[in-house]
Amino acid sequence: MIPAFFADINESFWFPKQASTFAKDVDFLYDAILWISIFFFVPIVAAMIYFSIKYRDRPGYKGSTEAIHNTTIEILWSVIPTFIAGWIFWMGLVGYLDMQRPPPAGTEDIKVIAKRWNWNFKYKNGAEHPELHVPVGKAAKMIMRSDDVLHSFYVPAFRIKRDIVPGRYNYTWFQPTIEGTYDLFCSEYCGDNHSTMNAKVFVDSEEKYAKFLAEAIKEPEDLVERGKWLYERKACKGCHYAGKDGAQGPGPSYNGSWGKPVPLAVGGEVQFDENYVSESILNPIAKARKGYENASAMPSYKGQLKEEQIEALIAFIKSLESATPPTKK
Repeated sequence: MIPAFFADINESFWFPKQASTFAKDVDFLYDAILWISIFFFVPIVAAMIYFSIKYRDRPGYKGSTEAIHNTTIEILWSVIPTFIAGWIFWMGLVGYLDMQRPPPAGTEDIKVIAKRWNWNFKYKNGAEHPELHVPVGKAAKMIMRSDDVLHSFYVPAFRIKRDIVPGRYNYTWFQPTIEGTYDLFCSEYCGDNHSTMNAKVFVDSEEKYAKFLAEAIKEPEDLVERGKWLYERKACKGCHYAGKDGAQGPGPSYNGSWGKPVPLAVGGEVQFDENYVSESILNPIAKARKGYENASAMPSYKGQLKEEQIEALIAFIKSLESATPPTKK
């Protein structure tokens, strides 16, 4: 059990707001270890300084050659730290097992797909979204997989972290307690643009969450807006920056590209038009752009996008014709 004093602390100098049922236990143990360390560190260092001055080597001083032995002190400084270390281990084990136990019945199951360098979340009604939404006060289970390399799902406000290993499903769960917006990071180095693999977690009321699910599954009627909608939900924005003036991502930017010649990695150039965009979506390595030879990192969307969705993406990219081109590498 956590003392009532600590249970009332919602955030500290070290951590963000406690926003899940796991957070209080994690913070209590961290603070306990910190203060135990300070409690022993200060007097030990003070004694070292005092004794180094008092018993320093100086003219006329002759110290004893006999080793001083005190059985009581040696027992105390062996037994007491052993009990403290045992208590820390036990509290850590209890907290770890609490996170590993199966979630309660009736969780909100959400599929998490991690790929360089973005997140994608799939909800029970079939909606996909680049941001994570969960209802407040209800346990949410993350069913996670990676499409490429090792990633790690980390939400500081929830005090949870779980690796996502390629070739298998990993799971984690949490129960958010406070409505708000929180940061989600990949905390396992996954390549050049690892630091950009961030997302937001929105903890919503039940009504707001239900509204989000209903809106997330609807594609906008306007063709350009639908293209932007797909750009955000199909992981395009993780590599191809659009609308960010002067920004350069791991993949070619869409800004100011339409209608211009595109130099190819194999030599020559092609026109940036409907044919080039469509082919690049369906077969990214066919005409890799010069400077972006590692196009194999981009998956093919063949079979994943309908023809009208590709047309919407083309319309969105075309709308960025006058946007500020990115700064050249």
